[in-house]
Amino acid sequence: MAKPAISCILLFVSFITLFQSSNATDNINVISFGAKPDGETDSTTPFLQAWASVCNSSNPATVYVPRGRFLIKSISFNGPCRSRIVFQIDGTIVAPSSYSSLGNSGFWILFYKVDGLSLQGGTFDATGADYWACRKAGKDCPPPTRSISFEGASNVIVSGLTSIDSRFFHIAIDQSNNIILRNLKISAPSGSQNTDGIHMQSSTEITVSNSAIQTGDDCISIGPGTKNIWIESIACGPGHGISIGSLGDYRVEDGVQNVTVTDSVLTRTQNGLRNQNMG
Repeated sequence: MAKPAISCILLFVSFITLFQSSNATDNINVISFGAKPDGETDSTTPFLQAWASVCNSSNPATVYVPRGRFLIKSISFNGPCRSRIVFQIDGTIVAPSSYSSLGNSGFWILFYKVDGLSLQGGTFDATGADYWACRKAGKDCPPPTRSISFEGASNVIVSGLTSIDSRFFHIAIDQSNNIILRNLKISAPSGSQNTDGIHMQSSTEITVSNSAIQTGDDCISIGPGTKNIWIESIACGPGHGISIGSLGDYRVEDGVQNVTVTDSVLTRTQNGLRNQNMG
């Protein structure tokens, strides 16, 4: 298991060097595009406009979200962008509370085909209680919604972020590579269904470190086609533990390779580290 350890450590060092050695020169405050920090005004369009501005910048750029609560509906931050981007959040991003408010896309906040992103700080409140109640009551609920998703992304650092009350996975990584998640706080009630802390699949070179994860499902779930995963200093629980799976759902399916879990504590979890094979 030495190779994935060395690979992820070198990756971590190179990312930190990359973002610390280049000061962003274009700084965009979402309030300048009309975002309101009152937790009630829909700020989806101002956030998209701020993203478009930094994505088109030829210089490294920063999107800044100040203190306050910013109401955001389902949103997709699309790449590729012209240069590196820092998304600095000092406030709270909050979803509308209604269980039908995020539609049928399966995403709340999506970063799509973004290369070279640092997502720093902030709280993401997905207001999942209404949706959990809908499912528990057996109503006709919309598809579950991931809180923060990375699809087709590369060279991403997520640091100091807090995610609460997701309606589904808190953080989902799919078809992405070179992703660092560190110093995260993830929480949802123990009875909330399918609120995995971090889910990854079809992705490579993922590091998760120094984070606390309390959910109603897996702290970390590792799906098919994932390899070279380094998990270190995780406080997991309550929840289902750390799961490799579900595997075996399909006749032809990629496996999971090179997963290291070290210096982590699992408390009041249904399982420890498990290989969940559905076949």
